[in-house]
Amino acid sequence: MTALDDKTIVRDYFNATGFDRWRRIYGDGEVNKVQLDIRTGHQQTVDTVLAWLRADGNLPALSICDAGCGVGSLSIPLAEAGAQVFASDISEKMIEEAKTRATEELGQSQNPVFEVHDLESLTGRYHTVICLDVLIHYPQDKAAEMISHLSSLAESRLILSFAPKTPCYTLLKRIGDFFPGPSKATRAYLHKESDVVKILEGLGWKMQRNTMTKTRFYFSRLLEATR
Repeated sequence: MTALDDKTIVRDYFNATGFDRWRRIYGDGEVNKVQLDIRTGHQQTVDTVLAWLRADGNLPALSICDAGCGVGSLSIPLAEAGAQVFASDISEKMIEEAKTRATEELGQSQNPVFEVHDLESLTGRYHTVICLDVLIHYPQDKAAEMISHLSSLAESRLILSFAPKTPCYTLLKRIGDFFPGPSKATRAYLHKESDVVKILEGLGWKMQRNTMTKTRFYFSRLLEATR
């Protein structure tokens, strides 16, 4: 399968059945046990990033790009904390939902700025570029290209999360592929942490904070890299 096919599949998925599924997961309504577990895990990743940035004490001075923002789970609290946030997603439906949530929660729509973009078409320069739970949708060669492009947008810091490729998680993914209906695992690619670190270091980044979020059905390695 080509990289273009992967991007088309992701866009179509999150503008159709995937949008309804993940809007529920990233919301606060009733979901099944598997979806609730994924909601909990994703929120833990978001909360960790927020805690890292708040601990630095300079959020109002930062420009931040949230690449693959989904429904705004990270972008909205970052804007609320005073950062200037540019947020993008490949899915038009996700962006519309994010705009609605931002207006409801912040009472205005000027910050964050939400636009429809795939990662490759992003432009600009930002103090910090964040990309959470996006690389899972793309194979290793495509992920390397994406990380390189995100690196070109970041002046000082790059924060990435991805599903790490280990024997345990590879098995768990295979089990998830057999779940029917709404519990079925989303098509996903796992990435070796050593490969991601090698790409970042090759681009001139130095690893800083590093953590792992694990629930029963959600697993995500979070890396912070600085110039």
